[in-house]
Amino acid sequence: MLTMEHIYRIRHLRKFEGKSLRKIAEITGHDFSTVKRYVDKEDFNLPMPIKQKREGKLSPYRDIVLKWLTDDKNAPHKQQHTAKRIHDRLEELYPNEFDAHERSVRKFVAKLRKELVMVTDGFLPLEHPPGEAQVDFGEARFIENGITYDGNYLNISYPHSNGGYMQLFKSQNQECLLEGMKAIFEHVGGVPIAIWFDNMSTAVKKVKEYGKRDLTNGFIRFMMHYGFQSNFCNPNSGNEKGSVEAKVGYHRRNLLVPVPEFKSLKEFNKELLEKCDKDMNRMHYKGHGLIKDLFEEDIIEFFKLPDAPFEVYLHQFAKADNYGKAKFDGRLYSTSPNMAGQQVMFKVGAYDIDVLDYNSKLIVTHSRLYGEEKESMIWVPYLELMSKRPTALKYTGLFNQLPTTIKEYMNQCNYVSKKQALKLFTKMTANTNIDSAIAAFEESIKCGTSDVDSIWATYCRLTTGPLPELEICLSETVPKLEKYTPDITVYDKLMVAGGLNQ
Repeated sequence: MLTMEHIYRIRHLRKFEGKSLRKIAEITGHDFSTVKRYVDKEDFNLPMPIKQKREGKLSPYRDIVLKWLTDDKNAPHKQQHTAKRIHDRLEELYPNEFDAHERSVRKFVAKLRKELVMVTDGFLPLEHPPGEAQVDFGEARFIENGITYDGNYLNISYPHSNGGYMQLFKSQNQECLLEGMKAIFEHVGGVPIAIWFDNMSTAVKKVKEYGKRDLTNGFIRFMMHYGFQSNFCNPNSGNEKGSVEAKVGYHRRNLLVPVPEFKSLKEFNKELLEKCDKDMNRMHYKGHGLIKDLFEEDIIEFFKLPDAPFEVYLHQFAKADNYGKAKFDGRLYSTSPNMAGQQVMFKVGAYDIDVLDYNSKLIVTHSRLYGEEKESMIWVPYLELMSKRPTALKYTGLFNQLPTTIKEYMNQCNYVSKKQALKLFTKMTANTNIDSAIAAFEESIKCGTSDVDSIWATYCRLTTGPLPELEICLSETVPKLEKYTPDITVYDKLMVAGGLNQ
């Protein structure tokens, strides 16, 4: 089976150098049929995995260590990180997760330092024809559902037109990079023919001599799926992607001030795309015309979108504990009580995490945890078990999350009525969601009804809405009644008369 690098070379020779299939077979040494198969291949989505993929113990800390080493270039030599200092800082930052030995950290740091090659040559003026783009991340704070995140925003700049788009995320991992690019490609309706990147670890595994790079498999699959050509800047050469460097600041000042606050990050990102559309209704900074008109010249050169959308996710296997909880990226996610002690698979995207069983069947979907968030608990799969063990309710995290009125109601119930109430709660949650179940219980308790039939009736009313008013058509045999308006002034006379008699 060919590696991603071999497949990429075959497609590059065909698409960008115009070589014939037989010439490619001669150059690469692969069979003609093999060359043809990968030239014709359009879908580079990753197939469902069948076994666990293991990663190095230190790989989750790669980005932060790389940042420390990069920042060291601006610090005095005696104030730069040693491998021991990096080991100690990781222990301080991740006291409950980090358990690597100092010797392992030394090897890890030595490997990263080899990638940080200093380049001191002068700048070269670069031409940017229509259809090319540049990509980079910026840092930004935002508030989602009352929680503050220090996240990142992906920027794509089109140097020819000075157009640009952005997407906001809670991190700058590979899933965020690819999800942001995919969303922008689909919004614009095309793919840049060439895209410039810096040496971000989500795309580049290793920077080698003479400008060569080892790319991550996920990035290679994404690049081949959409057909663009990638170019990577020399280390410490931000001038080579100056357009997007400027766009990072522009987007922050104009779209992220004041600190944005919203309910859903996904929905906010859709709004950002529309705001970027409107932002193109202004003059190019060199006075070449409106940006939106120049951007049409970019679009003409874009590749068309592939028929199959790319699925942005990574997969990882984990074993659930006795409570049915499994760990990904140092954070706990609930699954289902019947998965206790069994292997599950995380299907991880930029926004969400699907938890699948051994048959790749969906168990539950979580919002992906970032920042200080350590555990996500979705109680729906646990409710059925809880309804069979009602006495355990008050010892669960769900009980603590319930409104006071429902807690008091449950505490007053005997064993049988509590069991019935929990079964009803489970049924309502499965039909709609846990919020509507809570609302039905609260409304019923407020109205003074606590039996399960009344609570179910309240739930049906709240979830289905008011009943429609029926128009009754009477037959012609029914006599028509004249409108009668009573005269109540006679009662006023009686009241006056009664008052006079007194």
